[in-house]
Amino acid sequence: MSDCKVPEPRLRCVLPFEAAPAEVRSLRRAAVHQLTRWGLPEAADEAGLLVTELATNVVKHVGEGASATLILERRGGRLRVEVHDKSRTVPVLKPGECDEECGRGLHLLAAFALDWGTVLAAVGKSVWCEIALGMEGGCRRIERAAEVLDGYKAGGVGCHGRVRGAGLEESAIELIADLLHWSAARGHDPDDVLDQAQMRYEAETAA
Repeated sequence: MSDCKVPEPRLRCVLPFEAAPAEVRSLRRAAVHQLTRWGLPEAADEAGLLVTELATNVVKHVGEGASATLILERRGGRLRVEVHDKSRTVPVLKPGECDEECGRGLHLLAAFALDWGTVLAAVGKSVWCEIALGMEGGCRRIERAAEVLDGYKAGGVGCHGRVRGAGLEESAIELIADLLHWSAARGHDPDDVLDQAQMRYEAETAA
């Protein structure tokens, strides 16, 4: 990976990587480290999750060993995360349908990001997303939770046509359980995930 460049007035970091599971983990750590250096530790977990999803998509859909590049850029009150690769195949979010991981990849991207999209270039594409920083980020957390819970209540995000509970509280419990399954499938300890989420919540509410 290359050294990060931080030109003014924007903060920008460019990290080339090779599409491989081990490299994805290293890339996430590098992104978290960079955000901490920028004084944005509150965005590290969320951005790390998005970096993992975008880089994993390169491994799965472009091919292991493919060359790609991660770009982190702070733009005012937002953080932009971009992954560039040499494929021109555009990812498509299909509400109510499941991919090989129950549709979680792009659904998580859409739920966590303020906005996201794909830009085609002559030699490939970039998939980008933006998350909010500061106070805007706290408001967005509540908004996106409501959006995701509405999807669970309607059954739009569920796999295999499973009927979701009518209450938002039940939907919230199902969402948390599904996310714990998702984290365990990626080799994380669900108890650690819950502990980190609780600490993040307490820190943000205290602030």
